[in-house]
Amino acid sequence: MPLPDVLRGVAILGTLGTNVWIFAVPGGEARFLVDVAAISASPAGGWSAAAVVETAFRFLANGKFLALLTILFGVGLAIQHRAATSRGRSWPGRYGWRALLLFVEGTLHFLLVFAFDVLMGYAVVALLVAWLLARSPRVQRVVLYAAGALHVALMGLLTLALAAAPVTAPQDAADVDAAVRIFNAGSWADQVAFRLDNAVALRAEPILSFALLVFLFLLGVRLFRAGAFDPDGRGPALRRRLTVVGLGVGLPVNLATTLAGPEFFLLDRYVCAPVTALGYLGLVGVVLDRVRRPGPVTAGLSAVGRTALSCYVAQNVLCVLVCYGWGLGLAQTWRGAAPWWVLGLWTAVALALVGGARWCLRRYGHGPLEGLQRVALRRLSAA
Repeated sequence: MPLPDVLRGVAILGTLGTNVWIFAVPGGEARFLVDVAAISASPAGGWSAAAVVETAFRFLANGKFLALLTILFGVGLAIQHRAATSRGRSWPGRYGWRALLLFVEGTLHFLLVFAFDVLMGYAVVALLVAWLLARSPRVQRVVLYAAGALHVALMGLLTLALAAAPVTAPQDAADVDAAVRIFNAGSWADQVAFRLDNAVALRAEPILSFALLVFLFLLGVRLFRAGAFDPDGRGPALRRRLTVVGLGVGLPVNLATTLAGPEFFLLDRYVCAPVTALGYLGLVGVVLDRVRRPGPVTAGLSAVGRTALSCYVAQNVLCVLVCYGWGLGLAQTWRGAAPWWVLGLWTAVALALVGGARWCLRRYGHGPLEGLQRVALRRLSAA
């Protein structure tokens, strides 16, 4: 079943397309903490060529690939559940060890590398969804619809609150400058301390979007069981339907919320973007259905997908080394060359990931973190 691997590779490189702007803006993670509007894909520099290119790139990435990656995590859970039940093993069995290990990996990634880690939230939701997979299909459907409705209602209420009190610039310029300076000129230890000091605020996204994560996990399970990833049968028709709904309905509505301004950021990223992500899923599937002989692009994306954990962490490490002050410090040095150098950074890191992933698979059959995870799980299971 090659489609999930390719989609996972697309999602990993796509999340880099969102995160690269966090690394490349002077102040890095601190800038997006003290200036909420900075993370929005809404155009902020008029309609110059640079502003249009940046807005288009950020719009195509913002929230879509994170949602796609979340759906695929649910697909992975469904595959593991099917494998366990087909072999007569209890479920979730020892899956708790896998989730615990993922949470530890995410915690280390959050502290040492990047504040906007997704692994910690995935680990918690994976435990809940793994338990739900042992319940009846009716229970799973009820939770799916309830989580989706709760999330949409919450985002709607918060958007009304933002519209009533629009996002403004932070009041204390001295505090902002101090926070930004940590990432422009501070040491690695200073940045770790910053993440610890602001852990609650920096972990707000997975808490705020918890219901969405549950919904997307369960949606991935449902799509897998419906045959959306099968090469034949109902698969092609379902992928075409997802493309029409996601790109025909989700994309224009998503564009409208992006252009509406930062006050609509929550609807833009956490409601409309997941719908568009279904279109991305369907479109990649439709393209693969028409590819008779996989080429280097398909092979590269599949390699990244098969080493997704390693590539996710590696892309953030590379961006930290290039952008932050204790590394090359290019976010501050090249701040006047945006968005062009940022697009170049994304391209260079993406090519490095593809090359590294293919080399690891040829040499070892897995990525370095995947190998470490296997060893740890084997020892935990034997304990």
